[in-house]
Amino acid sequence: MSAPSPGVDGFTWDSAYHAPVLAREVVDLLGGRASVLDGTLGGGGHALALLEAGVERLIGIDRDPDSLDAVRARLSPFAAQGRFHAFLGNFANIEEIPSLSGQRFSGILLDLGISSHQIDDPTRGFTFREDAPLDMRMDRGTATDVPTAAELLNTLDEHSLAAIFREYGDERRAHRLAREVVRRRATRPFAISDDFVGAIRGALGPRTGPGDFARLFQSLRIAVNDEITALEHALPVLRDRLLPGGVMAIIGYHSGEDRLVKHAFREWSSVCICPPKQPICTCRGRALGTLLGRKATTPAPDELTRNPRSRSARLRSFKLSEET
Repeated sequence: MSAPSPGVDGFTWDSAYHAPVLAREVVDLLGGRASVLDGTLGGGGHALALLEAGVERLIGIDRDPDSLDAVRARLSPFAAQGRFHAFLGNFANIEEIPSLSGQRFSGILLDLGISSHQIDDPTRGFTFREDAPLDMRMDRGTATDVPTAAELLNTLDEHSLAAIFREYGDERRAHRLAREVVRRRATRPFAISDDFVGAIRGALGPRTGPGDFARLFQSLRIAVNDEITALEHALPVLRDRLLPGGVMAIIGYHSGEDRLVKHAFREWSSVCICPPKQPICTCRGRALGTLLGRKATTPAPDELTRNPRSRSARLRSFKLSEET
């Protein structure tokens, strides 16, 4: 395969499965490193970009068996060279993957979104298109104990539903929507996308549109897959898998996950994390590394034109100190 330069147009790494977001920026951060962990393989676009940019060895994880099959086929030439290895699992539970026990990396990437293929496949239930089942489980084949979106809508009390819509969907009228869900399910349980769209319109008014549906369907997906809790657990675990001087890059799409990443990276980059009025420092007394850039990186206008689904993406990065 020919190796494009890091600045080449992002089209290079698109596939029918997914268009990787902020791929050029990810290559600028991680390209050419000796070993990179891609904790969210998705369609393999970021992995392909990094391998073509000179990453010597890339380890990929994905919790979706469908994604994993597609990426293994796409990146089979690199696997044959011994440069690419993929594992089924959740990046938040990397310690449960025996083959990766104790491994450390010079770069780690997380793209916290879902792939275009997952959105476009109505059987997965991530879409608000008509007649799609309210499923939304990332690893539906292996996590049989994980409740579907329909089960959450049909069983959670009003307070719990409102918390999901408010915290994960940034919905200020969350209690109104939660009451509408509880009212409707009393006569007919939620089963398909149309049911939830109807509840959104019933609670928030007929002027609601695709932006509102996308935001509130996303809130259900985050709840189904416990994404915020998983990320909070994973951040320090993955940081400790970085080699000295290693870089962690994370692309978030929701204010809650982006805020979590921002606060973690800022804390790791601070010399002192003691409470402001504490007279004597009792914390570690040194920064663990450096925050790369004061603000999040967002997609350039040309990427927004090419891939409108990238509009909410925020890339943040952190470099571990050379001294451990």
